[in-house]
Amino acid sequence: MAGDLERGVDALRKFRSRIDKLLTELESGNGGSSKVALERVSRGSFSGTNLPFAEADGFFQQYNRVHKALVELSKSLGDQIEMLGIAVHAADVGFDNVENDMRRRFHEIRARLDEAARAEAKRDEQTGGEKKVLDRDRDLPTDMG
Repeated sequence: MAGDLERGVDALRKFRSRIDKLLTELESGNGGSSKVALERVSRGSFSGTNLPFAEADGFFQQYNRVHKALVELSKSLGDQIEMLGIAVHAADVGFDNVENDMRRRFHEIRARLDEAARAEAKRDEQTGGEKKVLDRDRDLPTDMG
């Protein structure tokens, strides 16, 4: 039994190491929230400045919407990976042995992710948009109205 527990702890340590590496690669790579946020296109890129062109205006609005969503997604992914890393560390050393700073960080991330989820649900409710959920039996997206 103790041998199984030790193998489990080793597996968690390896998993945490991979998570730390993934988080570092994400933040330092092109998918990091800071780099994604810097990639901007101006309205003038589509048809010059001050020229009336409704299609370009619409495309620019959609571009901004998608860009904002990608920045939020990148930040959320980084937060989730960091939170998972903290949880793996806590499982490794015991939840009572986790430093206060790490506990605080875990709860800050969780609160931020929960708030983002509530805001998204509110936006969906206000716009009457369809919500996509995973069918637990098939893991395929299904529409829920």
